[in-house]
Amino acid sequence: MRKTFSAILVSTLVLTGCATVRDSRVNPFNWFGTARSEPITRQEASTNPLIPQRTGLFSSSRNKEVVYAGRPFDQIIDLTIEEVPGGAVVRATGRADRQGIYEVQLTPANEDELPVDGVLTYRLEGVEPSEATVIGTPPTREVTAGRKLTNQTLAGVTTIRVEGQRNAMTSRR
Repeated sequence: MRKTFSAILVSTLVLTGCATVRDSRVNPFNWFGTARSEPITRQEASTNPLIPQRTGLFSSSRNKEVVYAGRPFDQIIDLTIEEVPGGAVVRATGRADRQGIYEVQLTPANEDELPVDGVLTYRLEGVEPSEATVIGTPPTREVTAGRKLTNQTLAGVTTIRVEGQRNAMTSRR
């Protein structure tokens, strides 16, 4: 009984020591560090989204791809990266211009979801309702989305960046 109690006591002290050493690399809760907000700059698109890409009499309607109609959120207010077996989960919270945003997701900045210079970039996007909705208070306009990343996706990644319209948040390893 004494050996079991001693082992439980020692393991409890060791685990609580990991939580108190916040700046330590041993603590798994800060492997990516804390997120910071940055201003964002926009680049002009090279193609016009109003001009359809596939048109004509003989274009196949069966091969149409489903196009996600989401727009970037107004502001990113929180970014958390949690280590899980086999990778990590990126969880971003954004604040929209108004209530009623749905189908929220983290969309990769490039199609292959590859890091550029060690930075893996996502956009927090959501679909706005067609009818007018109220603006509401800031807490009622907040939405959270997550995305699981595998260890293969995280290979070579030093920074994860989530962008909105007005700002971007980054978290470094």
